[in-house]
Amino acid sequence: MNLLVVGASGFLGAEVCRQAVAAGHRVSGTYHSAAVAVPGVAPRRLDVTDRAAVRALMTEVRPEAVVATPYRYDDWAVTADGAAHIACASAEVGARLVHLSSDALHAGRPTPYADDDVPTPLHPYGAAKAAAETAVRALDPGAVLVRTSLIVGEGSKQIQLCRDALAGRAVLFTDEARCPVHVTDLAAAVLELVPTDLAGPLNVAGPEAVSRAGMGLLVARHEGLDPAGLKTSTIAEAGPHRPAEVRLDSSRAAGLLRTRLRGISEVLA
Repeated sequence: MNLLVVGASGFLGAEVCRQAVAAGHRVSGTYHSAAVAVPGVAPRRLDVTDRAAVRALMTEVRPEAVVATPYRYDDWAVTADGAAHIACASAEVGARLVHLSSDALHAGRPTPYADDDVPTPLHPYGAAKAAAETAVRALDPGAVLVRTSLIVGEGSKQIQLCRDALAGRAVLFTDEARCPVHVTDLAAAVLELVPTDLAGPLNVAGPEAVSRAGMGLLVARHEGLDPAGLKTSTIAEAGPHRPAEVRLDSSRAAGLLRTRLRGISEVLA
């Protein structure tokens, strides 16, 4: 298979590339500033906000499938417009599109979110991810939209945040729950979705919800760190406008995929 990974220098994109190369696929990977460091991947510099550049690259590479992971937390043009440009160009060349979305597009509630729950974003990043989904669904109705949660593993920003909180350099909230997923599990699931005809949103996250603070304690146990130094707070006390409980129900994905999505307790056992 001729695969194009948009965002190949990122944490998830690089793992998708590694697994795709290992499986014998021909892989091209885009980057913006940090070069792609995965052996066997043809690196291509790309600014996803440049619609003409996206279209030109897609026309040149002619991928059979595209895995799109581009985002920048505080940049609407990358997260939303970039996703639209990729979807449009993918559809033009007839490539299968797997678009990576996020649980950040939900406002939070006590009950889990199903695959097709309508986005209710609270902050600009969540709104950008919701807008990206809307554009992808309009431009490429056959695309699958993978809604995921905190991505963990060696090199994860989420794990580093826990280490920082254990050292008193950051704060973890006790009332902010997510469903972390290991990067290798998520990448395998993404690649497994490529040859399917599944379309629309699909939750692909870990089966176990944990608070940010709870994950900090799991990291402390896993790495032999002193949990006494863990710095915690609540969203209500700290005042940031962000969702609290966002639990993704990934039971449908678990039933469809061979890839086993491990819970955070197992990952950090």
